[in-house]
Amino acid sequence: MRPKALSAAVVTEGAAPPLDVVPRRPGFALFAYGFRPFFLTAGLWALVGVGLWVAALAGLDLPEGPLPLARWHGHEMLAGFVAAALVGFLLTAVPNWTGKRGYSGWPLVLLWGLFLLGRLVLLPGSPVPVGVAAPLALLALPAALLLIAPALVKAGKARLLGPPLLVFAAWVGDLLMLGDAAGWWDAATWRAGQLLTANVALLLVGLIGGRIVPSFTLNALRKAGRPAEPRPLPHVDAAAVAALAAVVAVDLAAPDGAPAGLVAAAAAVLVALRLSRWHGLRTLDQPILWVLHLAYAFVPLALATKAVFLLTGAPWAANWLHLQGAGALALMILAVMTRATLGHTGRDLVAAPATVAAYALLALAALARAFGPALLGQGLAPLALAGTLWVAAFALFLAVHAPMLLAARPDGKPG
Repeated sequence: MRPKALSAAVVTEGAAPPLDVVPRRPGFALFAYGFRPFFLTAGLWALVGVGLWVAALAGLDLPEGPLPLARWHGHEMLAGFVAAALVGFLLTAVPNWTGKRGYSGWPLVLLWGLFLLGRLVLLPGSPVPVGVAAPLALLALPAALLLIAPALVKAGKARLLGPPLLVFAAWVGDLLMLGDAAGWWDAATWRAGQLLTANVALLLVGLIGGRIVPSFTLNALRKAGRPAEPRPLPHVDAAAVAALAAVVAVDLAAPDGAPAGLVAAAAAVLVALRLSRWHGLRTLDQPILWVLHLAYAFVPLALATKAVFLLTGAPWAANWLHLQGAGALALMILAVMTRATLGHTGRDLVAAPATVAAYALLALAALARAFGPALLGQGLAPLALAGTLWVAAFALFLAVHAPMLLAARPDGKPG
């Protein structure tokens, strides 16, 4: 693995911040490092975005907001939950990649406040008109990128720009969604924006996950006295990433048709081949590891399901986008947030029983949301089941990890 390239290994293994960060005494530390407020917000917004949606489907009369409720739910899963995790990742990874001081204090408070403002103005019942709410909701990601830009420019390493540029591309998808909703142009761009944000996030999972999953696995196996190396399969890594990039491109140019189905099928095969090299079955005794493999496995599963639907129209595959979002994206986010929180708060990289339960519940939620309507019918039951499993998963995440995110490291080190 190339050191400090596009890898998040230094983030999730809990490397200490640069030495110019002043150590803090035990106490409130939500704004002591970049991952803290944004991982906490990702967990909370996972509950809000799904909880309100399922409650409304069950009959709760929610007031109108700037966005129709169905659009609000889809938007906030991407621009709220996923984006919060991406910002937390960047604010933690960039100091490690560049050797610069971590982001903390008032700059972090202001950025988090800006992100929270974007969520609040779009809530159901918000009196803010969509023409005002949309630009406010679009401010936080560019602000985060501006915050990290000086360190990246000073580092002078072009390869470090990859993840921030992909996060910017995800923001462009948000712009297409909210610009459509606000009537800033005549073209209907909501669907294009939704697919762009979801697919760019999937590409980030393929790119970053493709480095951290084998790296963490091989390091753990060596430590356990069971060393193993990836099975040789020339060029499959580059081909898999290229195929995921092709998914982004074809869904912009020709979404929901046969070309998109064929590209998704090819990407599914290549990503599955890549995953097969990483000795995932040898991690079954370490949940903090096997969840990474399980999350990555949802990538080819979602792509294959998408290919089936686009090429054959099979009704059981119609919810492939939820398999991508609730499975590949959300489970990888949960896996990385739990690992990073443990490592960066000075704790052993061992998942608590409640965290292991959260992993299982979230995987089941994704499967229930994707395939439940075909098995249980098109009514409320599969949606309520999936929503309940999802809410339970993130409630467990918060129960275990929110105290760690709020409090200073028990070892007294900075971060």
